Amino acid sequence: MPISSEALPVPDPDTAGPTGTPSQPGRTALVAGASGIAGSALVDLLTAEGWSVIALSRTPVAARPGVIPVGADLRSVDSLRTALAPHSPTHVFFTAWLRQDTEAENIVVNSAMVRDLLSALADAPVQHVALMTGLKQYLGPFEAYGQGEVPDTPFHEDEPRLSVENFYYAQEDELWAAARARGFTWSVHRAHTVIGHAVGNAMNMGSTLAVYAAICKELDRPFIFPGSETQWNGVTDMTDAGLLADQMVWAATTPAAADTAFNIVNGDTFRWRWLWPRLAAHFGVAPEGFAGAPRPLETQMTDAQPVWDRIVASHGLVESDLTRLASWWHSDADLGRTMEVFADMGRSRAAGFTGYRNTEQAFLDLFARYRAERLIP
Repeated sequence: MPISSEALPVPDPDTAGPTGTPSQPGRTALVAGASGIAGSALVDLLTAEGWSVIALSRTPVAARPGVIPVGADLRSVDSLRTALAPHSPTHVFFTAWLRQDTEAENIVVNSAMVRDLLSALADAPVQHVALMTGLKQYLGPFEAYGQGEVPDTPFHEDEPRLSVENFYYAQEDELWAAARARGFTWSVHRAHTVIGHAVGNAMNMGSTLAVYAAICKELDRPFIFPGSETQWNGVTDMTDAGLLADQMVWAATTPAAADTAFNIVNGDTFRWRWLWPRLAAHFGVAPEGFAGAPRPLETQMTDAQPVWDRIVASHGLVESDLTRLASWWHSDADLGRTMEVFADMGRSRAAGFTGYRNTEQAFLDLFARYRAERLIP
């Protein structure tokens, strides 16, 4: 595991969990956004390491050993107070966000969710709060994405904030204000495109590309790269949800990581012109690269639902609603960037975090899990 031996107590047979994993006496984690890509990975990691986990989401996740599902609306402080009143988390992991029509609305809604959750936990013995954000810290919000002065790659955590409003900045400000007032430590985790297991997530490149490949195979069409020439040829990186979870738990339990913002990417870099044919080979489809102009998935997949219905019927799959597996717009946005995007990991390396994922293997492992769960053919 990438968590250092100093970060966790030495396992004691008298405090081992029922599966033999080390328990964490006195540590209870609240995961906000527990049904999402990052939240799901956190719940998996924390329970495997013996934590008690409060899994907070709008629709409660399935109960399982070590996990207390809690349903609440992050947009309602009253809902949060009622739902969380019986619970006393020591560590909070915030991975949720709600996309709005404008960045001004994003700021109001998403900063309020951080503020209201921490307000609802005013009487809890919170020691640390970890906040997941992303590389829009350096690139700007959707409305001003990549416009104006953008720092050089690789992005470093000490870059000043851009001169445009950004809900990530507003979330950080709420976190820092609460930390000053209440004395807990904090960490911020700036991920690139996150791939991991989730169904019904609005930003899921892993399942999106798997579904796209299945449809291409069904129609005997090439697996066409949908993005820009810059992304096809340029250097990029990604973030595996399991690695993100590793870093968030490491920061929450490592004194040297307290009160710090960290980039979190897999640690390898690649070019899509190299990875795209390899993913195509995995699915048995013919790859086709950039050819003059982007060919967005939203355009390619306009009438994809009837094709997916056939695939579901012929392979006995369990999810017929294509929108719960494929987020064409989000993958188009990532792959359509007209600038190079990758991040430096030096700050967390210097603090002792050594986690790494191979991006191609992360994709293949995810595809295997989706296939085992009969979500893709």
